[in-house]
Amino acid sequence: MRKIRVLIVDDSAVVRQMLNDILSSQADIEVIGTAADPYFAVEKMRGNWPDVITLDVEMPRMDGITFLRKIMGSRPTPVVICSSLTEKGAETTMEALSAGAVAIFTKPQVGVKGFLHESRAELLEAVRCAARSKMTNIKPLTSENIAGSRHKLDDYHSSALAKTTDRVIAIGTSTGGTIALERVLTPLPVNVAGIVVVQHMPERFTAAFAERLNNLCTIDVKEACDGDRIRPGLALIAPGGKHMTLTRSGAFYYVQVKAGPAVNRHCPSVDVLFRSVAKHAGKNAAGFIMTGMGDDGARGLLEMKATGATTYAQDEASCVVFGMPKEAIRRGGASHVVSLDLMPELILQQSQFYR
Repeated sequence: MRKIRVLIVDDSAVVRQMLNDILSSQADIEVIGTAADPYFAVEKMRGNWPDVITLDVEMPRMDGITFLRKIMGSRPTPVVICSSLTEKGAETTMEALSAGAVAIFTKPQVGVKGFLHESRAELLEAVRCAARSKMTNIKPLTSENIAGSRHKLDDYHSSALAKTTDRVIAIGTSTGGTIALERVLTPLPVNVAGIVVVQHMPERFTAAFAERLNNLCTIDVKEACDGDRIRPGLALIAPGGKHMTLTRSGAFYYVQVKAGPAVNRHCPSVDVLFRSVAKHAGKNAAGFIMTGMGDDGARGLLEMKATGATTYAQDEASCVVFGMPKEAIRRGGASHVVSLDLMPELILQQSQFYR
């Protein structure tokens, strides 16, 4: 079995040692080197290129974002961002994900040793998932991408009914999902149906992600709060560390946001959202499961399909990691298997109340 070759780049000697100890203890992982900053990393990578890089984003001499962009511009390589649990760290991490990083691993500013030991499973999953990523499908958003996608939807802008209150679009995604969501949500017009999204992401990071999307999109995007109403032209992102469910009161849909145990090792969980959509919206909903590792959302999508919802899974060719969609397809939960590029048009089609 070929081992996953990892390079650790972090300015903290303690973090480098702890990451090295955890990763080196695994039979399927080989740490090929550690570096205190990107300049040292470049030297280590000459002639010995890693399969995965763990990268601190806040370093002296050259910051992690600059280094990441250089890598993606010359030889795209899966990068796991090691970010601090701070507001600044969250904003920088969003920049890194938009630039092509595939996963996040969070670390505290104090108590690093104990934290890393407790979070070893999270680290190992991030590295293994990154190693399986299809880098050719990580395409950072550009103004040309947005303009082209919006132009393609022009015919639907005028034909989609303004009355979309009764329609709900539910989206679930994980690894590779931040860039995928940018590409799906940015072309959508304000008459699109209300959207609820679970993107696997740590606590404190979803607010920065929602803010970034809100600045890019024509529709409104926000981190969901308990009691938020679903409305046309609004996408609600489940907050990290809490589950989001759909509920109905009279003629309107709302979300409930509550703490709870992890489901399928995730909080928020796609299954939790999809099951609530199946229960409260049924045939008035459409479900989309996108790139990500594991099987979260597969059962929930099947439940949505069983209650009459139209369901879609992203195809393997356009996924960064074909895990969640693959499992949804295998279980029979996907009515259609489609490319990421088709999803904005399909979402707008599903916004029309034509049943």
